[in-house]
Amino acid sequence: MYIGQEYHVLGDWFLIHFTENEGMAFGMKLGGSAGKLILSIFRIVAVIVIGYYIYTLTRKKQPAGLLLSMSLILAGALGNIIDSAFYGLLFSASSYHSVAEFLPEGGGYAPFLYGKVVDMLYFPLIETNLPDWLPIWGGKHFIFFRPVFNLADSSITIGVIILIVFQKKFFGKSKDHKE
Repeated sequence: MYIGQEYHVLGDWFLIHFTENEGMAFGMKLGGSAGKLILSIFRIVAVIVIGYYIYTLTRKKQPAGLLLSMSLILAGALGNIIDSAFYGLLFSASSYHSVAEFLPEGGGYAPFLYGKVVDMLYFPLIETNLPDWLPIWGGKHFIFFRPVFNLADSSITIGVIILIVFQKKFFGKSKDHKE
């Protein structure tokens, strides 16, 4: 697919929309190639720390929900690392008018750890114009749930939501502890 190309899966509510993400969530990035390397190294260190944390949780026989949520976060982070590490090595650069080539003759568009992350899931659930009387944004076009994301991002998000919803169950004080 070329950048911006999309396929409607469920009408206008769910689209496969091809885009490449330079760095972090919502397209944010650290400046230049040094920032990209710092982000990649941070991701790798975070995955190692999360992996070790999961190992200690299993040894302490912690709740399955905590292990599940941390495993989802680990899997998502690992998926984004793999994409960032290898996508640039394996594909030529994508554009708005041409499809990237797999295993191009001269090599990919970026060295190891400098590739982009592919995002493709898009759910523009509500598309409307805001009322004119609304301060600042009045009369402007509005799309609810504009981010384009991937399965790895979904895995991280679901893991974090589980942690937030069940935090008291996972991290609450033990029954033996008296205040």
